[in-house]
Amino acid sequence: MPGRIAQADIDEVKARTNIADVIGERVALKSAGVGSLKGLCPFHDERSPSFHVRPQVGFYHCFGCGESGDVYSFLRKMDHLSFTEAVERLAGRIGYTLHFEEGGAAPENSGRSRLYAANAAAAEYFRAQLLTPEAEIGRRFLGERGFDAAAAAHFGVGFAPKGWSNLSDALAAQGFTREELLAAGLLSQGQRGRYDRFRGRLIWPIRDVTSQVVGFGARRLFEDDQGPKYLNTPETSIYRKSQVLYGLDVAKRDISREHRVVVVEGYTDVMACHLAGITTAIATCGTAFGSDHITVLRRVMGDDSSGGEVVFTFDPDAAGQKAALRAFADEKRFSAQTYVAVAPDGLDPCDLRLARGDDAVRALMTTKAPMFEFVIDQRLAQYDLGTVEGRAAALRAAAPVVADIRDPSLRPGYVRVLARRIGLDLDEVGAAVTRAFRSRDAGGAPQRRGSDGAATERQHPDDGPAAASAPVLVPTIASLPRTRDVVIERDALMAALQFGHRLDDATVRRALGAAFQHPALDAVRAAVVDAPDYTRAGWAVQAVDTIREPYRALGSELLMSAFPALGETDAAASASDLMRRLIVRRVDTEKAELVRAVQRVPPDSEEGRRIRLQLRELDLERQRWTGDVER
Repeated sequence: MPGRIAQADIDEVKARTNIADVIGERVALKSAGVGSLKGLCPFHDERSPSFHVRPQVGFYHCFGCGESGDVYSFLRKMDHLSFTEAVERLAGRIGYTLHFEEGGAAPENSGRSRLYAANAAAAEYFRAQLLTPEAEIGRRFLGERGFDAAAAAHFGVGFAPKGWSNLSDALAAQGFTREELLAAGLLSQGQRGRYDRFRGRLIWPIRDVTSQVVGFGARRLFEDDQGPKYLNTPETSIYRKSQVLYGLDVAKRDISREHRVVVVEGYTDVMACHLAGITTAIATCGTAFGSDHITVLRRVMGDDSSGGEVVFTFDPDAAGQKAALRAFADEKRFSAQTYVAVAPDGLDPCDLRLARGDDAVRALMTTKAPMFEFVIDQRLAQYDLGTVEGRAAALRAAAPVVADIRDPSLRPGYVRVLARRIGLDLDEVGAAVTRAFRSRDAGGAPQRRGSDGAATERQHPDDGPAAASAPVLVPTIASLPRTRDVVIERDALMAALQFGHRLDDATVRRALGAAFQHPALDAVRAAVVDAPDYTRAGWAVQAVDTIREPYRALGSELLMSAFPALGETDAAASASDLMRRLIVRRVDTEKAELVRAVQRVPPDSEEGRRIRLQLRELDLERQRWTGDVER
């Protein structure tokens, strides 16, 4: 049996993989200085981006929560993969054939890769079945809703034939076990055994943000089908309906570029919007739109300002109004502005496109109303505004909505709108909104760490209960002293870690060869000096991994922080200058020590002559390095 993956292959796969491409499938990344990208952290909830990626060194680091690592650790943490599965996934991504060492440990395998494979195989099976005579009813269903074969192929729509074991028999022939198919949600367990979960239905594959099939949505077609109208994959280890959005795999690129997303209610609505040119449409999968969905969307949108848009389409009926109010409860988690679009006559996007064409679907987006305006109307509709009691109750219900408007410049305008709609004095409505605003803020807002690591120190995560009285403080860049020597040590380490491959090896080792004044920076310096080859891909990441605790996090920050430079060439020049400054500082320190030493020995002694010779060599070295460098 093959054992461990050959280390050379592990290194080669990582070297050939652009970490920004892998992370960029889940997080919208934008430039953050020379060689650095940033976005909203996928490991914790934040409103300002503190998650940085450096493609050249293959490393990521969050200045907010401290998470860091390479492309393998990213996949392992995000998708709960074993190390072997992470390597295999990336190897498959670039078409690289892995080799295994004989006699090594058996590969780790959590089974998740098999679930992905089973779902991918099932998706292909369903797609092929849509072309069979039995699937005529499914093709007719699509055609009646304006979807041709090309649209079905684009979204991977398929058909599950009637019968209890068609899918399981087909996948068993490909080597999948019944246990794997059950774990993937493709089979159901009944009193008489296991059987295909989807039978006689139209099938939509549900993909995650990385375009891997994680589940399916199935629409009832036959009258004798006693099941629900829509049947989805049950919760599995790779399918969590509260975190999955249908269509995100095909919409994510435009969502990231336009900072806009349209939330519709069903699979056919997503298809109709995309075919009409609204290519940022997505839908939930059999569950209400919730906070986990918002988290996923914010990372894809790069939602760190009020410039983006989130448009919800709801039916005007009671169920649609209830869904809108649920969405409003969470909408404040978006930095983007939220809107509601309701189609004429209560048509959903699919029916609207069928009845009035693509232009009508596109026009729907121009009639959107701000979410809080829609909610105000819903609140007021519950009260009789013709009575004093009704107007008072309506004001109490609607004032908090206006108080929650994030843009303070908009609140006065909506105070006037609310006063007109209720029929109350402007001052009375304004006072009610002010009271609601103060009541909302009475509990205080949670503090957040900024992208620059504003929290200067944190307790080391490995500290046990005994550390409560005397915590070990983990140094950060922000907590370092601002003295001249510490600043040059800090910047030189940033330069070496980020641009060591552009610097002369001997120069770096001479500059970093002596101990630094700050102990935390000296721990990082020692790891950099111990690195064998600054030109080898990934050397800086491995160097950071060897830094002793509690200083490793500081090393990650130095590797990821923005280096002050205008471009790659300027950065390399600045890095070289920092190395020269350190060398001059080291020469001056060594020379001062020798001057003191020569004063303690007879001038004509052998020791005195040796020290004076060393002083001369140091003077010559200083002349070689000084140039424009200040002493």
